[in-house]
Amino acid sequence: MARFFIERPVFAWVIAIIIMMAGLMSLRALPIEQYPEIAPTTINVNAVYPGASAEAVEDSVTQVIEQRMTGLDGLDYISSTSNSAGISSITLTFEPGTDPDIAQVQVQNKLSLATPLLPEQVQRQGVRVNKSTGGFLLITSIFSPNKTYDRNDIGDYIYSNMYDRISRIDGVGEMRVFGSQYAMRIWLDPTKLAQFNLLPSDVINAIREQNTQISSGAIGGAPSVPGQEINATITMQSLLRTPDQFRNLLIRTTTNGASIRLEDVARVEFGPETYDAESNFNGSPASGFAITLATGANALDTVEAVKEAVADLSNEFPTDLDYGFAVDTTPFIETSIHEVEKTLMEAVFLVFLVILVFLQSFRAAFIPMIAVPIVLLGTFAILYTLGFSINMLTMFAIVLAIGLLVDDAIVVVENVERVLEEENISPKEATKKSMDQITGALIGIALVLSAVFVPMAFFAGSTGAIYRQFSITIVSAMVLSVVVAIVLTPALCATMLKPGHTDPSKKKGPFGWFNRGFDKTNNFYQGSVGHVVNRKWRYLFVYGILVAALVALFGRLPGSFLPEEDQGIMFAMVQLPAGASQERTVEVLKKLETHFMENEAENIDGLFTVAGFSFAGSGQNAGIAFVNLKDWSERTRPDQSVDAVIGRAYGAFAGIREAMVFAFAPPAIIELGTANGFDLQLVDRGGNGHDALVAARNQLLGMASQDPRLVGVRPNGLNDTPQFNINIDQEKGKIALGLKQKSPSPWELVEEKYPVESTVKGSVVNVMSYG
Repeated sequence: MARFFIERPVFAWVIAIIIMMAGLMSLRALPIEQYPEIAPTTINVNAVYPGASAEAVEDSVTQVIEQRMTGLDGLDYISSTSNSAGISSITLTFEPGTDPDIAQVQVQNKLSLATPLLPEQVQRQGVRVNKSTGGFLLITSIFSPNKTYDRNDIGDYIYSNMYDRISRIDGVGEMRVFGSQYAMRIWLDPTKLAQFNLLPSDVINAIREQNTQISSGAIGGAPSVPGQEINATITMQSLLRTPDQFRNLLIRTTTNGASIRLEDVARVEFGPETYDAESNFNGSPASGFAITLATGANALDTVEAVKEAVADLSNEFPTDLDYGFAVDTTPFIETSIHEVEKTLMEAVFLVFLVILVFLQSFRAAFIPMIAVPIVLLGTFAILYTLGFSINMLTMFAIVLAIGLLVDDAIVVVENVERVLEEENISPKEATKKSMDQITGALIGIALVLSAVFVPMAFFAGSTGAIYRQFSITIVSAMVLSVVVAIVLTPALCATMLKPGHTDPSKKKGPFGWFNRGFDKTNNFYQGSVGHVVNRKWRYLFVYGILVAALVALFGRLPGSFLPEEDQGIMFAMVQLPAGASQERTVEVLKKLETHFMENEAENIDGLFTVAGFSFAGSGQNAGIAFVNLKDWSERTRPDQSVDAVIGRAYGAFAGIREAMVFAFAPPAIIELGTANGFDLQLVDRGGNGHDALVAARNQLLGMASQDPRLVGVRPNGLNDTPQFNINIDQEKGKIALGLKQKSPSPWELVEEKYPVESTVKGSVVNVMSYG
């Protein structure tokens, strides 16, 4: 084969150019990310049951949906949470390699079987299904620097003007808003309801009847009567929009003709739909949203698209409204890829330098260097064909492959040089004779090296996802290097090399010094080898000691999945005792703000705190701080690293007695979780009950905290919160309603059987009207 291309060098160049063009086009289309798709495919199902307890959500929503999720291809396991905010979240995790689009369609089909069995309120809210990975890719904060707007105003602005556009961007798996849109808040007064002998259901039914959109038809619609000259649409009652319209809403008419309106029994105002979250950005009132990457999407492209959309929308922001990025994982990805690119260029330069020093001919050194860009670009074309990406692992494989891929070209050039020197024939004939000698060896070398790396591509699970792209990249580069060494390199040798060479030992200048020094080193090495061969048992004993030391040191080295790195972001999670109010959580978060913004001002670029949400769960006693550190160029000292900042935070937070505060860095792979380490789930397979399960968990935590191999052991969830249970005598209530007596009212019947304090009796009942 090599003789064919030696005689046709133009054809060899055409093949090389085609490989390079394919690589250049693939390079422009290849996605860039930190790591390949290591996390398994996950599909999230979210539902809301307003006003329901966690137990009610579990029994009537979560379990109903879970029981229908059967027969899904590649399903690994299901995890779910149900909280007191009425939110049900179900995560279905599939085996690695499962097509996320097919998985989502199958989940939606199964969900359609469960939807008719869900409570009416849940169906009205809607059940959302989306594909996304774990961990937040980007957190954007919208804040008011001069505090013109409060967080409720900002949250409503996000929902009204930004939510639709951001959530539809390609690659956005889920968009979580730390805030709420405005709704019509109707605060019922139990005392006034009792005076008018009304129940909350009476008010709700009146709102449903009168707050509707009515279709009233048209005048002159086809088919019309003969002589009809006009056609007009008729509009009638529409949804109520203002607080005054709701206040005038008729609840009931009394027997004497008096009208009871909503303002007589309730206070009506615009207010947030929910009060679950309270957030700040650098001490200013704020709201914000977090983006989760869709399964299989490109992280850099998604973040870039979201940033462009936010920047475009910011042109329409009202005065005193600005935005900032509290968490952005892409700078670390870009910096990591850039560092690997620098290493790649350094490796290419060193390879060229080594070739030049040993071959001592610019022509001979130039030939192997031509193979480098051809093989690299060809490798990118193969990566694109296989659906891979440019990431830390593929770039690392390319860096390692540079030294291997030039070996084949160097072998060809050196052997041609040897034949030219020994036989004094033309470069073309020397190249033909040389390739007859070494073609089989080139193929054998590629097969041996491929046999080392190919098995890594068959590893299972996340480990397989990591090493698969690494091994295939190296093997692809190796195969292409052999192709170039057989196709192009011989043609270059035949046309570029010249006959006639000086004896290396007689050269002068730097090359002469190097050759003489190399000859001395070679002679010393040969003598050393002879010395070792004559005393083989002694040196075998020394070799055995080295192997034993290697095994001992290998066993003592700590192991990890991936090394921890300073990614430029960190988190601080706050957890107060069960039943603590949101006000207490906010006070603790203020202490975190004071520490970071005053004690760590030179290291902190942005601080976004949220009360009511954390990675352990949502509740008034939970909170979290997203800390964005300054660029690495501004944090050059060891005491400015993320580990140093976390260490000082632990010392400062140890003095906070009213809450547990944990500061931690994100894991090496964001998609695999929110922190380093592992989560352990306890399952009550024996049906021992919730109390026994909690007791077993506490016992396990106590034992784990005493193990020196574990640090930061903590429960990954919120403790049970106290709740009041009211049992109403249905029989007495129905009798009272049947008699339609003003006294005793159903409220009085409840109070008679279950007396409560006046502060509870005078509390308000929250009813939301949508629209």
